[in-house]
Amino acid sequence: MNRRLLLGNLAGAALGVARADWLGFRGPGGNGVFSGKGMPLEWSDTRNIAWKTGIPGRGHSSPVIAGDRIYLTTSVEGDVIPGHKAVKHKLEGQEFVHPQTAAEDRHVTLKVLAVDRASGKLLWSRDVYSGGVYDGRHQFNTYASPTPVSDGTNIYCSFEAQGLYAFDRNGKPLWKTSIGGVAKLGLGAGTSPVIAGGVLVLVADDDNGENSHIYGISRSNGEVLWKTKRAASVTWSSPIVVRDGNRELVVAQATENVIAYDPKTGKEVWKAPGIEGYAAASPVSSTGLVFANAYHPVKKVLAIRTDPAAKERVAWSFDKGTAYIPSPIAYGDLLYLMASNGALTALEAATGKIVYEGKRVPKPGRYTASPVAFDGHLLLTSEEGDTHVIRAGREHEVLHSNPLGEPVYASLALDGDSVFIRGSQHLYRISAAAPR
Repeated sequence: MNRRLLLGNLAGAALGVARADWLGFRGPGGNGVFSGKGMPLEWSDTRNIAWKTGIPGRGHSSPVIAGDRIYLTTSVEGDVIPGHKAVKHKLEGQEFVHPQTAAEDRHVTLKVLAVDRASGKLLWSRDVYSGGVYDGRHQFNTYASPTPVSDGTNIYCSFEAQGLYAFDRNGKPLWKTSIGGVAKLGLGAGTSPVIAGGVLVLVADDDNGENSHIYGISRSNGEVLWKTKRAASVTWSSPIVVRDGNRELVVAQATENVIAYDPKTGKEVWKAPGIEGYAAASPVSSTGLVFANAYHPVKKVLAIRTDPAAKERVAWSFDKGTAYIPSPIAYGDLLYLMASNGALTALEAATGKIVYEGKRVPKPGRYTASPVAFDGHLLLTSEEGDTHVIRAGREHEVLHSNPLGEPVYASLALDGDSVFIRGSQHLYRISAAAPR
Protein backbone atom coordinates (compact mmCIF):
# COMPACT_ATOMS: atom_id res chain seq x y z
CA MET A 1 0.00 0.00 0.00
CA ASN A 2 1.42 3.40 -0.94
CA ARG A 3 2.00 6.15 1.62
CA ARG A 4 -0.78 8.45 0.40
CA LEU A 5 -3.37 5.68 0.50
CA LEU A 6 -2.22 4.53 3.94
CA LEU A 7 -2.39 8.04 5.39
CA GLY A 8 -5.79 8.65 3.79
CA ASN A 9 -7.20 5.47 5.26
CA LEU A 10 -5.79 6.23 8.70
CA ALA A 11 -7.27 9.73 8.62
CA GLY A 12 -10.63 8.30 7.63
CA ALA A 13 -10.50 5.78 10.46
CA ALA A 14 -9.69 8.53 12.96
CA LEU A 15 -12.80 10.41 11.86
CA GLY A 16 -15.01 7.33 11.98
CA VAL A 17 -15.39 7.37 8.19
CA ALA A 18 -15.84 4.00 6.50
CA ARG A 19 -13.67 3.11 3.51
CA ALA A 20 -15.15 -0.04 1.99
CA ASP A 21 -14.52 0.81 -1.68
CA TRP A 22 -17.18 0.70 -4.38
CA LEU A 23 -15.82 -1.98 -6.66
CA GLY A 24 -18.56 -2.42 -9.25
CA PHE A 25 -22.06 -1.49 -10.36
CA ARG A 26 -24.04 -0.38 -7.27
CA GLY A 27 -21.23 -1.30 -4.91
CA PRO A 28 -21.07 -4.30 -2.54
CA GLY A 29 -23.10 -7.19 -3.92
CA GLY A 30 -24.67 -4.89 -6.53
CA ASN A 31 -27.23 -3.67 -3.99
CA GLY A 32 -26.54 0.08 -3.86
CA VAL A 33 -26.11 0.15 -0.06
CA PHE A 34 -23.14 1.71 1.75
CA SER A 35 -22.48 1.00 5.44
CA GLY A 36 -20.65 4.23 6.24
CA LYS A 37 -21.69 7.55 7.73
CA GLY A 38 -20.58 11.15 7.46
CA MET A 39 -21.52 11.79 3.83
CA PRO A 40 -23.23 15.04 2.90
CA LEU A 41 -27.01 15.27 2.65
CA GLU A 42 -27.04 18.66 0.95
CA TRP A 43 -25.17 20.04 -2.05
CA SER A 44 -25.49 22.14 -5.20
CA ASP A 45 -23.21 23.08 -8.08
CA THR A 46 -21.47 25.53 -5.72
CA ARG A 47 -21.82 23.83 -2.33
CA ASN A 48 -19.95 20.81 -0.91
CA ILE A 49 -18.14 20.19 -4.22
CA ALA A 50 -14.68 18.88 -3.35
CA TRP A 51 -13.76 18.78 -7.04
CA LYS A 52 -15.18 18.22 -10.50
CA THR A 53 -13.26 16.78 -13.42
CA GLY A 54 -14.16 16.95 -17.09
CA ILE A 55 -14.85 13.59 -18.77
CA PRO A 56 -14.61 13.35 -22.56
CA GLY A 57 -17.24 11.65 -24.70
CA ARG A 58 -20.36 9.93 -23.41
CA GLY A 59 -20.91 7.08 -20.99
CA HIS A 60 -23.56 5.82 -18.59
CA SER A 61 -21.17 3.58 -16.65
CA SER A 62 -20.87 4.38 -12.95
CA PRO A 63 -17.67 5.33 -11.13
CA VAL A 64 -15.76 2.42 -9.57
CA ILE A 65 -13.63 3.21 -6.52
CA ALA A 66 -10.64 1.10 -5.45
CA GLY A 67 -8.29 2.65 -2.91
CA ASP A 68 -7.10 6.04 -4.18
CA ARG A 69 -8.31 5.44 -7.75
CA ILE A 70 -11.65 6.10 -9.44
CA TYR A 71 -12.24 4.29 -12.74
CA LEU A 72 -14.62 5.20 -15.56
CA THR A 73 -15.26 4.18 -19.13
CA THR A 74 -16.36 6.48 -21.93
CA SER A 75 -17.01 6.48 -25.68
CA VAL A 76 -16.17 9.09 -28.29
CA GLU A 77 -18.13 8.86 -31.53
CA GLY A 78 -16.63 10.16 -34.75
CA ASP A 79 -17.46 10.29 -38.42
CA VAL A 80 -19.58 7.89 -40.42
CA ILE A 81 -17.60 4.93 -41.81
CA PRO A 82 -18.64 4.59 -45.46
CA GLY A 83 -20.11 1.16 -46.15
CA HIS A 84 -19.98 -0.06 -42.55
CA LYS A 85 -23.00 -2.18 -41.60
CA ALA A 86 -24.05 -3.39 -38.16
CA VAL A 87 -25.38 -6.88 -37.50
CA LYS A 88 -28.91 -7.56 -38.72
CA HIS A 89 -31.64 -8.47 -36.24
CA LYS A 90 -34.64 -10.73 -36.22
CA LEU A 91 -37.60 -10.53 -33.87
CA GLU A 92 -40.15 -13.35 -33.86
CA GLY A 93 -38.64 -14.62 -37.11
CA GLN A 94 -38.88 -11.31 -38.97
CA GLU A 95 -36.11 -8.87 -39.83
CA PHE A 96 -36.22 -6.07 -37.27
CA VAL A 97 -34.82 -2.54 -37.21
CA HIS A 98 -35.51 -0.59 -34.05
CA PRO A 99 -36.74 2.93 -34.92
CA GLN A 100 -34.47 4.50 -32.28
CA THR A 101 -31.24 2.73 -33.24
CA ALA A 102 -28.33 5.13 -33.72
CA ALA A 103 -24.58 5.31 -34.47
CA GLU A 104 -24.26 1.83 -35.97
CA ASP A 105 -22.17 3.28 -38.84
CA ARG A 106 -20.00 5.58 -36.73
CA HIS A 107 -16.32 5.33 -35.88
CA VAL A 108 -16.18 4.80 -32.11
CA THR A 109 -13.25 5.13 -29.70
CA LEU A 110 -13.66 3.43 -26.32
CA LYS A 111 -11.63 4.64 -23.36
CA VAL A 112 -10.80 3.63 -19.78
CA LEU A 113 -9.93 6.47 -17.37
CA ALA A 114 -8.42 6.64 -13.90
CA VAL A 115 -8.92 9.66 -11.64
CA ASP A 116 -7.21 10.45 -8.35
CA ARG A 117 -9.75 10.17 -5.54
CA ALA A 118 -8.26 12.96 -3.43
CA SER A 119 -7.71 15.64 -6.06
CA GLY A 120 -9.82 14.69 -9.08
CA LYS A 121 -6.73 14.76 -11.31
CA LEU A 122 -6.88 12.56 -14.40
CA LEU A 123 -4.13 10.00 -13.80
CA TRP A 124 -4.31 8.06 -17.03
CA SER A 125 -6.46 7.42 -20.07
CA ARG A 126 -6.26 4.37 -22.33
CA ASP A 127 -7.89 3.89 -25.73
CA VAL A 128 -8.92 0.24 -25.84
CA TYR A 129 -10.84 0.12 -29.11
CA SER A 130 -11.16 2.32 -32.19
CA GLY A 131 -13.23 1.46 -35.25
CA GLY A 132 -16.65 0.32 -36.36
CA VAL A 133 -19.07 -1.29 -33.92
CA TYR A 134 -20.81 -4.66 -34.11
CA ASP A 135 -24.27 -3.32 -33.31
CA GLY A 136 -26.12 -0.03 -33.03
CA ARG A 137 -27.25 1.57 -29.80
CA HIS A 138 -30.46 3.20 -28.65
CA GLN A 139 -30.27 6.93 -29.30
CA PHE A 140 -30.30 7.43 -25.52
CA ASN A 141 -27.72 4.71 -24.77
CA THR A 142 -23.92 4.89 -25.08
CA TYR A 143 -21.18 2.46 -26.05
CA ALA A 144 -19.78 2.82 -22.51
CA SER A 145 -22.80 1.90 -20.39
CA PRO A 146 -21.59 -1.29 -18.61
CA THR A 147 -19.83 -0.40 -15.35
CA PRO A 148 -16.32 -1.84 -14.82
CA VAL A 149 -15.49 -4.07 -11.85
CA SER A 150 -12.37 -4.17 -9.68
CA ASP A 151 -10.88 -6.78 -7.38
CA GLY A 152 -9.29 -3.97 -5.37
CA THR A 153 -6.08 -4.15 -7.37
CA ASN A 154 -6.91 -4.33 -11.09
CA ILE A 155 -9.80 -3.00 -13.17
CA TYR A 156 -11.84 -5.05 -15.68
CA CYS A 157 -13.91 -3.28 -18.33
CA SER A 158 -16.51 -4.84 -20.61
CA PHE A 159 -17.62 -3.32 -23.89
CA GLU A 160 -19.40 -6.56 -24.88
CA ALA A 161 -18.86 -7.14 -28.63
CA GLN A 162 -15.96 -4.65 -28.63
CA GLY A 163 -14.01 -6.64 -26.05
CA LEU A 164 -13.12 -7.14 -22.40
CA TYR A 165 -10.01 -5.39 -21.08
CA ALA A 166 -7.93 -5.56 -17.88
CA PHE A 167 -5.51 -2.95 -16.49
CA ASP A 168 -3.50 -2.57 -13.33
CA ARG A 169 -3.96 0.52 -11.16
CA ASN A 170 -1.30 2.42 -13.11
CA GLY A 171 -2.91 1.81 -16.48
CA LYS A 172 -0.65 -1.03 -17.59
CA PRO A 173 -2.59 -3.34 -19.94
CA LEU A 174 -2.80 -6.85 -18.48
CA TRP A 175 -4.84 -8.61 -21.13
CA LYS A 176 -7.74 -8.29 -23.54
CA THR A 177 -10.19 -10.90 -24.75
CA SER A 178 -13.29 -11.19 -26.89
CA ILE A 179 -16.50 -13.18 -26.47
CA GLY A 180 -17.50 -12.41 -30.04
CA GLY A 181 -20.54 -10.58 -31.34
CA VAL A 182 -23.44 -9.88 -28.99
CA ALA A 183 -26.54 -8.57 -30.75
CA LYS A 184 -28.79 -6.34 -28.65
CA LEU A 185 -31.65 -5.51 -31.04
CA GLY A 186 -29.72 -2.41 -32.05
CA LEU A 187 -30.11 -0.91 -28.58
CA GLY A 188 -26.56 -1.28 -27.23
CA ALA A 189 -25.01 -2.86 -24.17
CA GLY A 190 -25.85 -2.38 -20.50
CA THR A 191 -24.76 -5.53 -18.63
CA SER A 192 -21.91 -5.04 -16.13
CA PRO A 193 -19.49 -7.82 -15.15
CA VAL A 194 -19.15 -9.08 -11.57
CA ILE A 195 -16.49 -10.93 -9.60
CA ALA A 196 -17.60 -13.98 -7.60
CA GLY A 197 -15.69 -16.97 -6.29
CA GLY A 198 -12.51 -15.35 -7.60
CA VAL A 199 -13.84 -15.47 -11.17
CA LEU A 200 -14.83 -12.63 -13.50
CA VAL A 201 -18.40 -13.39 -14.64
CA LEU A 202 -20.11 -11.83 -17.66
CA VAL A 203 -23.68 -12.38 -18.91
CA ALA A 204 -24.13 -11.92 -22.66
CA ASP A 205 -27.70 -12.50 -23.81
CA ASP A 206 -28.51 -11.70 -27.44
CA ASP A 207 -31.59 -10.94 -29.56
CA ASN A 208 -33.68 -14.13 -29.52
CA GLY A 209 -31.42 -16.13 -27.20
CA GLU A 210 -29.81 -18.26 -29.89
CA ASN A 211 -26.34 -17.11 -28.84
CA SER A 212 -26.95 -16.26 -25.16
CA HIS A 213 -24.27 -17.39 -22.70
CA ILE A 214 -22.78 -16.66 -19.30
CA TYR A 215 -18.97 -16.70 -19.13
CA GLY A 216 -16.45 -17.33 -16.39
CA ILE A 217 -13.18 -15.55 -17.19
CA SER A 218 -9.79 -15.76 -15.49
CA ARG A 219 -8.78 -12.51 -13.84
CA SER A 220 -5.11 -13.33 -14.32
CA ASN A 221 -4.99 -13.82 -18.09
CA GLY A 222 -8.47 -13.34 -19.62
CA GLU A 223 -8.87 -17.03 -20.48
CA VAL A 224 -12.46 -18.26 -20.73
CA LEU A 225 -12.68 -20.81 -17.89
CA TRP A 226 -16.22 -21.91 -18.69
CA LYS A 227 -19.11 -20.95 -20.96
CA THR A 228 -22.70 -21.93 -20.17
CA LYS A 229 -25.59 -21.67 -22.63
CA ARG A 230 -28.56 -19.61 -21.41
CA ALA A 231 -32.18 -20.09 -22.44
CA ALA A 232 -32.69 -16.33 -22.36
CA SER A 233 -33.53 -13.67 -24.92
CA VAL A 234 -31.80 -10.29 -24.93
CA THR A 235 -31.09 -8.69 -21.54
CA TRP A 236 -29.40 -5.50 -20.38
CA SER A 237 -29.64 -6.40 -16.69
CA SER A 238 -26.49 -6.93 -14.60
CA PRO A 239 -26.20 -10.06 -12.45
CA ILE A 240 -25.73 -9.84 -8.69
CA VAL A 241 -23.67 -11.85 -6.22
CA VAL A 242 -25.37 -13.55 -3.26
CA ARG A 243 -24.05 -15.84 -0.56
CA ASP A 244 -25.02 -19.45 0.02
CA GLY A 245 -23.26 -20.44 3.21
CA ASN A 246 -19.54 -20.23 2.51
CA ARG A 247 -19.85 -19.87 -1.24
CA GLU A 248 -20.95 -17.13 -3.60
CA LEU A 249 -23.57 -17.50 -6.32
CA VAL A 250 -24.22 -15.32 -9.35
CA VAL A 251 -27.91 -14.62 -10.05
CA ALA A 252 -29.00 -13.47 -13.51
CA GLN A 253 -32.55 -12.51 -14.48
CA ALA A 254 -34.26 -12.78 -17.87
CA THR A 255 -37.70 -12.79 -19.43
CA GLU A 256 -37.75 -16.60 -19.40
CA ASN A 257 -36.09 -17.44 -16.07
CA VAL A 258 -34.02 -16.33 -13.10
CA ILE A 259 -31.00 -18.58 -12.53
CA ALA A 260 -28.31 -18.90 -9.87
CA TYR A 261 -24.91 -20.12 -11.11
CA ASP A 262 -21.83 -21.46 -9.37
CA PRO A 263 -19.17 -18.94 -10.49
CA LYS A 264 -16.38 -21.51 -10.28
CA THR A 265 -17.98 -23.98 -12.68
CA GLY A 266 -20.82 -22.20 -14.49
CA LYS A 267 -23.23 -24.90 -13.36
CA GLU A 268 -26.83 -24.01 -12.56
CA VAL A 269 -27.63 -24.20 -8.83
CA TRP A 270 -31.33 -23.28 -8.97
CA LYS A 271 -33.87 -21.84 -11.39
CA ALA A 272 -36.95 -19.69 -10.85
CA PRO A 273 -39.66 -18.44 -13.22
CA GLY A 274 -38.77 -15.49 -15.43
CA ILE A 275 -39.86 -11.89 -15.03
CA GLU A 276 -41.91 -12.02 -18.27
CA GLY A 277 -40.90 -8.50 -19.36
CA TYR A 278 -37.58 -7.15 -20.65
CA ALA A 279 -34.64 -7.41 -18.24
CA ALA A 280 -33.17 -3.90 -18.30
CA ALA A 281 -33.09 -3.04 -14.59
CA SER A 282 -31.06 -5.36 -12.34
CA PRO A 283 -32.09 -7.57 -9.42
CA VAL A 284 -31.20 -6.79 -5.80
CA SER A 285 -30.98 -9.00 -2.73
CA SER A 286 -31.83 -9.05 0.94
CA THR A 287 -31.40 -11.78 3.53
CA GLY A 288 -32.38 -15.01 1.82
CA LEU A 289 -34.20 -13.31 -1.07
CA VAL A 290 -33.45 -11.97 -4.55
CA PHE A 291 -35.85 -9.41 -6.02
CA ALA A 292 -36.07 -9.81 -9.80
CA ASN A 293 -38.02 -7.17 -11.68
CA ALA A 294 -39.38 -6.03 -15.04
CA TYR A 295 -41.15 -2.94 -16.38
CA HIS A 296 -42.24 -3.64 -19.97
CA PRO A 297 -44.45 -5.09 -21.37
CA VAL A 298 -45.45 -6.20 -17.86
CA LYS A 299 -44.57 -4.71 -14.48
CA LYS A 300 -43.46 -7.41 -12.09
CA VAL A 301 -41.38 -8.05 -8.98
CA LEU A 302 -40.55 -11.61 -7.94
CA ALA A 303 -39.18 -12.29 -4.46
CA ILE A 304 -37.11 -15.43 -4.95
CA ARG A 305 -35.71 -17.61 -2.19
CA THR A 306 -31.96 -18.14 -2.59
CA ASP A 307 -31.70 -21.31 -0.48
CA PRO A 308 -30.94 -24.11 -2.97
CA ALA A 309 -33.09 -26.46 -0.85
CA ALA A 310 -36.19 -24.22 -0.92
CA LYS A 311 -39.29 -26.18 -1.94
CA GLU A 312 -41.13 -23.08 -3.18
CA ARG A 313 -38.74 -20.82 -5.11
CA VAL A 314 -41.00 -17.72 -5.33
CA ALA A 315 -41.92 -16.19 -1.96
CA TRP A 316 -44.23 -13.47 -3.32
CA SER A 317 -44.83 -11.26 -6.34
CA PHE A 318 -45.99 -7.71 -6.99
CA ASP A 319 -47.19 -6.09 -10.23
CA LYS A 320 -46.70 -2.32 -9.87
CA GLY A 321 -44.11 0.37 -9.18
CA THR A 322 -41.16 -0.82 -11.26
CA ALA A 323 -38.98 1.19 -13.67
CA TYR A 324 -37.56 0.52 -17.12
CA ILE A 325 -33.87 1.17 -16.31
CA PRO A 326 -33.43 2.04 -12.58
CA SER A 327 -33.16 -0.97 -10.28
CA PRO A 328 -34.93 -1.32 -6.91
CA ILE A 329 -33.12 -1.12 -3.59
CA ALA A 330 -33.46 -3.33 -0.51
CA TYR A 331 -32.57 -1.42 2.65
CA GLY A 332 -33.33 -2.42 6.20
CA ASP A 333 -36.46 -4.56 6.19
CA LEU A 334 -38.00 -2.80 3.18
CA LEU A 335 -37.79 -3.10 -0.59
CA TYR A 336 -38.10 0.23 -2.39
CA LEU A 337 -39.33 0.36 -5.98
CA MET A 338 -38.66 3.57 -7.88
CA ALA A 339 -40.69 4.24 -11.02
CA SER A 340 -39.20 5.98 -14.06
CA ASN A 341 -40.73 9.28 -12.83
CA GLY A 342 -39.22 8.95 -9.34
CA ALA A 343 -42.41 7.79 -7.58
CA LEU A 344 -41.42 5.53 -4.70
CA THR A 345 -43.18 2.44 -3.39
CA ALA A 346 -42.07 0.64 -0.22
CA LEU A 347 -42.85 -3.02 0.44
CA GLU A 348 -42.00 -5.29 3.34
CA ALA A 349 -39.12 -7.29 1.91
CA ALA A 350 -40.11 -10.52 3.64
CA THR A 351 -43.80 -10.49 2.68
CA GLY A 352 -44.40 -8.02 -0.16
CA LYS A 353 -46.94 -6.14 1.97
CA ILE A 354 -47.38 -2.52 0.84
CA VAL A 355 -45.99 0.03 3.31
CA TYR A 356 -46.60 3.04 1.07
CA GLU A 357 -47.16 3.47 -2.64
CA GLY A 358 -46.47 6.00 -5.40
CA LYS A 359 -44.96 8.74 -3.21
CA ARG A 360 -43.47 11.55 -5.28
CA VAL A 361 -40.52 13.91 -5.02
CA PRO A 362 -41.03 17.71 -5.15
CA LYS A 363 -39.66 18.24 -8.67
CA PRO A 364 -40.90 16.20 -11.65
CA GLY A 365 -38.25 14.39 -13.66
CA ARG A 366 -37.16 11.23 -15.39
CA TYR A 367 -34.87 8.67 -13.79
CA THR A 368 -32.15 6.45 -15.23
CA ALA A 369 -29.77 6.19 -12.26
CA SER A 370 -30.63 3.54 -9.67
CA PRO A 371 -31.16 4.68 -6.05
CA VAL A 372 -28.46 4.23 -3.42
CA ALA A 373 -28.66 4.23 0.38
CA PHE A 374 -26.57 5.05 3.43
CA ASP A 375 -27.09 5.88 7.11
CA GLY A 376 -30.90 5.81 7.03
CA HIS A 377 -31.24 7.74 3.78
CA LEU A 378 -32.13 7.00 0.15
CA LEU A 379 -30.70 9.06 -2.72
CA LEU A 380 -32.82 9.35 -5.88
CA THR A 381 -31.08 11.15 -8.75
CA SER A 382 -32.97 12.34 -11.83
CA GLU A 383 -31.75 12.77 -15.39
CA GLU A 384 -31.98 16.53 -14.75
CA GLY A 385 -29.28 16.18 -12.07
CA ASP A 386 -31.49 16.65 -9.01
CA THR A 387 -30.78 14.30 -6.10
CA HIS A 388 -33.63 13.94 -3.61
CA VAL A 389 -32.73 12.68 -0.15
CA ILE A 390 -35.49 10.50 1.31
CA ARG A 391 -35.63 9.31 4.89
CA ALA A 392 -35.61 5.51 4.86
CA GLY A 393 -38.42 3.85 6.78
CA ARG A 394 -42.13 3.33 6.85
CA GLU A 395 -43.02 7.01 6.32
CA HIS A 396 -42.07 8.78 3.09
CA GLU A 397 -40.28 12.03 3.88
CA VAL A 398 -38.22 14.16 1.48
CA LEU A 399 -35.44 15.78 3.50
CA HIS A 400 -33.48 17.65 0.83
CA SER A 401 -33.44 18.27 -2.92
CA ASN A 402 -29.97 18.90 -4.34
CA PRO A 403 -29.56 20.37 -7.84
CA LEU A 404 -26.26 19.70 -9.61
CA GLY A 405 -27.00 21.72 -12.74
CA GLU A 406 -25.85 18.92 -15.05
CA PRO A 407 -27.71 15.88 -16.44
CA VAL A 408 -27.02 12.57 -14.67
CA TYR A 409 -27.66 9.12 -16.14
CA ALA A 410 -25.16 6.96 -14.20
CA SER A 411 -25.87 5.49 -10.77
CA LEU A 412 -24.03 7.17 -7.90
CA ALA A 413 -21.03 5.72 -6.05
CA LEU A 414 -20.48 6.07 -2.29
CA ASP A 415 -17.19 5.83 -0.44
CA GLY A 416 -15.70 7.22 2.77
CA ASP A 417 -17.16 10.67 3.38
CA SER A 418 -18.10 11.31 -0.23
CA VAL A 419 -20.74 10.90 -2.89
CA PHE A 420 -19.38 10.50 -6.42
CA ILE A 421 -21.64 11.55 -9.30
CA ARG A 422 -20.93 11.09 -12.97
CA GLY A 423 -22.69 13.86 -14.84
CA SER A 424 -22.98 14.10 -18.60
CA GLN A 425 -19.73 16.09 -18.78
CA HIS A 426 -18.02 15.90 -15.39
CA LEU A 427 -17.22 13.56 -12.51
CA TYR A 428 -18.01 15.16 -9.13
CA ARG A 429 -16.79 14.38 -5.64
CA ILE A 430 -19.27 15.73 -3.10
CA SER A 431 -18.09 15.97 0.50
CA ALA A 432 -19.18 17.80 3.62
CA ALA A 433 -15.49 18.53 4.19
CA ALA A 434 -15.21 20.38 0.87
CA PRO A 435 -14.13 24.06 0.96
CA ARG A 436 -17.15 26.37 1.03
